[in-house]
Amino acid sequence: MPIDIQNNNGKISHPTIFVIFGITGDLAARKLLPALIGLYAKKLLPDRFCVIGFSRRSFSREEFRELIRGRLNIRPGQFKEEDIKHFFDKVSYEQGHFDSPAAYGRLSKQVEAIDKQWGQCSNKLFHLSVPPSLYEGILNNLATSKLTVPCGDGTGWTRILIEKPFGNDIETAASLDKLLGKLFKEEQIFRIDHYLAKEVLQNILAFRFHNSLFEPVWNRKFVSRVHIKLFEKIGVEGRGALYDKIGALTDVGQNHMLQMLSLIAMERPKSFDAVGVRRARAKTMRMVETIKPKQLGRLAARGQYEGYLNEPGVLPGSKTETYFRIEAKVNNTRWKGVPFYLESGKGFADSRTEIDIYFNGNNVHGWLRKDESHGEFAKVSRQNILTFRIQPEECIKVRFFVKAPGKSWITEPRTLKFKYSDVPEYSDLPNDYERLIGDAFSGDQMLFASTEEIMASWRFITPIAENWSKVPLKIYKRGVREIE
Repeated sequence: MPIDIQNNNGKISHPTIFVIFGITGDLAARKLLPALIGLYAKKLLPDRFCVIGFSRRSFSREEFRELIRGRLNIRPGQFKEEDIKHFFDKVSYEQGHFDSPAAYGRLSKQVEAIDKQWGQCSNKLFHLSVPPSLYEGILNNLATSKLTVPCGDGTGWTRILIEKPFGNDIETAASLDKLLGKLFKEEQIFRIDHYLAKEVLQNILAFRFHNSLFEPVWNRKFVSRVHIKLFEKIGVEGRGALYDKIGALTDVGQNHMLQMLSLIAMERPKSFDAVGVRRARAKTMRMVETIKPKQLGRLAARGQYEGYLNEPGVLPGSKTETYFRIEAKVNNTRWKGVPFYLESGKGFADSRTEIDIYFNGNNVHGWLRKDESHGEFAKVSRQNILTFRIQPEECIKVRFFVKAPGKSWITEPRTLKFKYSDVPEYSDLPNDYERLIGDAFSGDQMLFASTEEIMASWRFITPIAENWSKVPLKIYKRGVREIE
């Protein structure tokens, strides 16, 4: 398969066409186009590069640009106006229905015309920024129109970017994977879980395997539990119709949460490249114990924020969960018996994603520490906590105990913290979608989910989803910090 030549700053040199299906949608405005503008401003896109937007609505070229410019999720002054203008000079639009073969014929002719203008066969990257229900039709039409066929002379590649959720259970995931396998090789398929591109998540592996201080205690002998939290202040925010069909468990449990678990629990990969790391993540996911229906009442909880039923698009009387908590176990020698709590919800007091690793408490004779819950001094367990804060404040912190000043033998907790924002040279880190698109251009799949990971995650999630109704749905008020 063709590999792009990159210069020293990571710029791809080969001409590339980026086709976005659903370019007028929310994801393109919030994530994709700002990321592409960021890559363009940093001069990391090829000199010969263009974006073709494909969507159902009819626009003139100027109407389309005005619509997209008005919806872009960028801060004032984030990019130079000159860079934004020049970037949009590279953006064109093709109107068509996703199920219309004629529209794909027009798209194919537009791609051919660009290649002819450039004088060579270009790379083609297709992004499906559409609801998952449209994936199959788009993929089949791409194949029929020959748009998925790479350059005959081997100079340019063809790749596809697919957003989560990848299926809605193990059967639909397998069906979609089978279809993709007919059209593309595995190295051409880039399944997006944007959390994998977040800097702190990437840093988990470096922190574990490049610091001898922690790896010896990274096991069931020293760790009492792991708590993975993904809380959002917002509700469904206009996504009611889509969200109501999937719920929190499928929206973030099957992907983000299990990917975070795998990075914490995985063994050292044989190699720190895409093949080695993805295999290690997949192996860990396969080790997550299946929860039986009779265990759900004890190991799982679910809830719905008050007012969810009034959200536009939500069905009357919907039982879709906006919150869940699951106690998972990894059945291997390293972690057997250690609970991994996966907890996520919308409508919380604040938005934060973090992983807390609790090390076994320590009772030392003659040493006291302040009991924070009662404001008294007592002989209580001292528990070190290692936290990876993914957002909003990207950091790694460790809670440890020191002796309080004075003659008494009293210990108190203190925190040691590393923040990316405190390091001046890290002030311009690429965001997650910049990193993902850049890696898709270069062919690096480390930050994308493999077939094995997708199927392993669904093997764990599907039995829960199929018996979810057996778990009582608790209604909770918006603005809570935690749910009992």
